Amino acid sequence: MSHSHLKGRKSSLPGGSDRVNFKRTAPKGGAPESKGFFMAEAAERRRGRGGGGAARRAERTAINVETAKYIERNVPLYEILSEEALEIIEANAETVLEEIGVNFVNNPAALERWRKAGAEIDGERVRLPKGLARKLCSTAPSRFTQHARNPARNVEIGGNTLVCAPVYGPPFVRDMEGGRRYATMADFEKFVKLGYMSKWLHHSGGTVCEPTDVAVNKRHLDMLLAHMTLSDKPFMGSVTEPSRAQDSVEMCEILFGKEFVQENTCMISLINVNSPMTFDDVMMGAMEVYAANNQATILSPFIVGGAMAPVSVMGTLTQVLAEVMAGIAYNQLVRPGAPVVFGAFVSSIDMNSGAPTFGTPEASQILYGAGQLARRMNLPFRSGGSLCGSKLPDAQAAYETAHTHNAALLGGVNFMLHACGWLEGGLVASFEKFVMDADQLGILHQFARGIPLDENGQAMDAIREVGPGGHYLGCAHTQANFKQAFWRSEVLDYRPFETWAEEGAPDTMTLANARMRTLLAAYQQPPLDPAIAEALAKYVAAKKASMPDAFT
Repeated sequence: MSHSHLKGRKSSLPGGSDRVNFKRTAPKGGAPESKGFFMAEAAERRRGRGGGGAARRAERTAINVETAKYIERNVPLYEILSEEALEIIEANAETVLEEIGVNFVNNPAALERWRKAGAEIDGERVRLPKGLARKLCSTAPSRFTQHARNPARNVEIGGNTLVCAPVYGPPFVRDMEGGRRYATMADFEKFVKLGYMSKWLHHSGGTVCEPTDVAVNKRHLDMLLAHMTLSDKPFMGSVTEPSRAQDSVEMCEILFGKEFVQENTCMISLINVNSPMTFDDVMMGAMEVYAANNQATILSPFIVGGAMAPVSVMGTLTQVLAEVMAGIAYNQLVRPGAPVVFGAFVSSIDMNSGAPTFGTPEASQILYGAGQLARRMNLPFRSGGSLCGSKLPDAQAAYETAHTHNAALLGGVNFMLHACGWLEGGLVASFEKFVMDADQLGILHQFARGIPLDENGQAMDAIREVGPGGHYLGCAHTQANFKQAFWRSEVLDYRPFETWAEEGAPDTMTLANARMRTLLAAYQQPPLDPAIAEALAKYVAAKKASMPDAFT
């Protein structure tokens, strides 16, 4: 879907069966132009061979899958920390930054930026005077739009919104047919298609699995191409090396147009802190590229409590806040006003085995507390996900995932990465669990709407009509509302025992596998101007041909 009508536009706020909802899409006009070679080539092809007309014809005949709008909460948030506790954490975080400091390793340019900003530099250790980090963070926006190539899929990140994105980073995949195995590019593309087909998923994500059959230095190109062509939802960029972040920006410029990318946010990317309190040149280098190009980053400590942070909730929150403030402050040193998200990924640890644990009460307490700290800084907040330690999509996986999903909704999370598909502590992306989790995200949408107080919600006419001893099944109010009255799963089984047993007594994983097959069978690639698609493919081919394969 093209974006020429958006050129130069500023960001602005704006049940049980295997069914798939479809709707027709309307044409959106021609494609963007850019000063870059690949966009110029694409524009020339449109002028000479009618690529724009072909795109419009494709759009008129395409079937598009329904995607729910990002969540807008109409329910109160749960605030676990008192004002006294918040002030203690904030004061302690300032002390950490001033007296202990943080390391910026292998990054002389970062040290020089900090020196000019007024920090004390000792080797690679950076110590910040009290108030400096918070002052620098104040230029980051409290809310921003991430654009999709289909403008109907744009998302708002910040305020009362919740945007759900799939699992990120597992080197392994699992399904009922193949079991646990190393991920391939074919698996990656399958996940992108499932994400596009999932109604309650707003975002295509990033490294939904790590395609190990493609060279490390080239796989980011194939992954980005898949997100850009197999889905029209927003997506994430590469962060595994600064040059790969630059590739991501250049591919975005082909897709959206150079001017549009520089004036709007078209990517969001995950920047992890090497907790405790270390910022490496790889992640910071990628963030520098994105910030300089006005693209969003999530600055997120990666903490296993007891290993990378103290075992106490207050101590962990202190470290989280110190790390986030230092990272976001540096982001704003690169470009004041660049969009950035306050991230917190925290799990606890099993003190017997050393393995990370998920869905625990302590992890939820930290999520709730970090959300309060983010809101006090007037910043968007990232946390949550379908986090679990289970090896299979079983009861353990469901319990732990549900605890984290609910905490994300009530804790004020604005961007929930790992919202579906996570298994085995993040080592595995599960196809069946992806479908199960994506289905359950519908509950968050329904709950977040709150309780209507209008006449229809009060239902006094129904109570009067039925009276004592009657039933509501046939009354006018029920007939008018029954289709939307209750949320209904498209995976779980609501049939009577006899029907279920006669049809093979399928468990939830079996039902999810069947749903997955239904979605993939119904998948149809969203339309994209052929000239842009060709320009993207040429860019990827040229980049891959310019360097030898590297698998380490």
